[in-house]
Amino acid sequence: MRRISALCAAAGIGLAALAATSPAKADPFHLIRWSDTGFCQVWDESIPTAPWPANYAAVSTRVPSFIEVLAVKEGLLRAGTCAF
Repeated sequence: MRRISALCAAAGIGLAALAATSPAKADPFHLIRWSDTGFCQVWDESIPTAPWPANYAAVSTRVPSFIEVLAVKEGLLRAGTCAF
């Protein structure tokens, strides 16, 4: 049991060190709009995969913080561009 705990601790420290040394992107968030439903979703560009299925379009530019992209989403909801 101690070996498993030590292994988990070492893996956690290694992942934390890797995360601390990787460069952060300047503007990781933007809004995507699903074409079949009109629903707008916040997408984080730091996620290494693309949204699935591919029936979406980016409806905003990149935004530096999650709070700011939520404000952009609220504006698009009020304008009728996005559905809730």
